[in-house]
Amino acid sequence: MVSREHKRGSSLREKFHLLRSITNSHAESETSVIVDASKYIKKLKQKVEKINNETTSEQSFRESSDPNPMVTVETLENGFMIKVMSVKNEAGMLVCVLETFEDLGLDVVEARVSCTDTFSLHAIGSSNNNDGDIMDAEAVKQAVTEAIRTWSDSHA
Repeated sequence: MVSREHKRGSSLREKFHLLRSITNSHAESETSVIVDASKYIKKLKQKVEKINNETTSEQSFRESSDPNPMVTVETLENGFMIKVMSVKNEAGMLVCVLETFEDLGLDVVEARVSCTDTFSLHAIGSSNNNDGDIMDAEAVKQAVTEAIRTWSDSHA
């Protein structure tokens, strides 16, 4: 008959193995697995916090009466995360933004767009400039903002 302690130990090893696989830990000791799991949980909390902040800012922007689009640009390792939000969605705005990316030498690696009632674009642009010119986030933001403003003025 298998002792209760042996069953408990076997069950505990299975749980540590499961925890190791969920957190992608390569640690061998139980203590290291727990440390890796703690780091994993902190990263998940940061991701949730970032998503909540983005959702809150998008919601408050939609509720505002500011007709100007909100453009934010974050620098990534190989490009930029570009977010454009506008309370009004006009036909052609997406094309205008994508043409600006092309003019800046940015390849769209990933994008999420909503054009239902408002306009919302979240895109990752990778720089395809091979001539050594270094672009900064502020320059990308200014170019996209100016392109939208010029486009809106010409379609008003």
